[in-house]
Amino acid sequence: MDIIIERRGRAGRITLNRPKALNALSYDMCGKIEQALDAWREDDDVDLVLFDAAGDKAFCAGGDIQEMYDTGIAGNFDYGRAFWADEYRMNAKIAGYPKPTVAFMQGFVMGGGVGVAGHCAHRVVCETSQVAMPEVGIGLVPDVGGTLILSRAPGALGEYLALTASRMGPGDALHAGFADHYVPREFWLDLISQLEQTGDITILDRVKDSPPEAPLADAQARIDRCFASGLDGIIAALEADASPFALDALAAIGRNSPLSMAVALVNIGRAREVDEIRAVLGFEYEYTFRAMEHGDFLEGIRAMIVDKDRSPNWKYPLGQVPVEVVKTMTAPLGADALKL
Repeated sequence: MDIIIERRGRAGRITLNRPKALNALSYDMCGKIEQALDAWREDDDVDLVLFDAAGDKAFCAGGDIQEMYDTGIAGNFDYGRAFWADEYRMNAKIAGYPKPTVAFMQGFVMGGGVGVAGHCAHRVVCETSQVAMPEVGIGLVPDVGGTLILSRAPGALGEYLALTASRMGPGDALHAGFADHYVPREFWLDLISQLEQTGDITILDRVKDSPPEAPLADAQARIDRCFASGLDGIIAALEADASPFALDALAAIGRNSPLSMAVALVNIGRAREVDEIRAVLGFEYEYTFRAMEHGDFLEGIRAMIVDKDRSPNWKYPLGQVPVEVVKTMTAPLGADALKL
């Protein structure tokens, strides 16, 4: 069973249960999460909803994209578009849920995992947590509403995280706004049991521990200085800075899809102008709808996951992404626009 959904005391509990696959989120799992949320919304016996995951390595390392790749390579783009549209609707329901939602985020929490945990009202990390939005490395853009969280990070930290796909430990996740509470993993079982028995969300405030160090907070001034403009300006600023931090960021950027990074920057800017996750999901869908047919997504999956040669042939080199293409990839979809 890939996902376990049950009532436990005063709580609805959703456990991702694919530990060998790092709890990657399948299409079926997205649908079952949405069904559970709908069922518990008006259920007076459910005071809160808990999300957790089996195993130690990951809460959820992302979406299960093998089927998307297989159908896309065959020229069928509708499967992926439907997956994204339904996943985004589920993300929006978590973000707007009328009851307290709590996510326990051990190990890898990436992409689709952020789409589940990142929109919960109470996000718990521990010493093993590694949080990231690494989509530009596979020719996609930060999505599942993650662009909204990136846009609210301090200064230009959202741009840094989107372009470098850097992983955040627990301290950085708290600093960047991807988490709310730090609780060492050894206390989780007891904490979850208390939440289930009482339905009392205030327990979280009584058990959280002091957050660990946040290296990105120490680098915040440099990040703000180097990531203040468009993609070409960011590269120039990092080259001029030439610190070890800047050189590491340049190396990371050099591995990722230039088109995806250019669109990610546009989307973060757009997200800062709105307050509603539904609008941001709509921005993201404008790219993901086109990603297989016109973007770098299929090539990114081939290079990083299928063939694993890590030598993607991106559509455009760094510094040569046409402005017109970015505008096309972020243009309104008209009748195909995301409907939530």
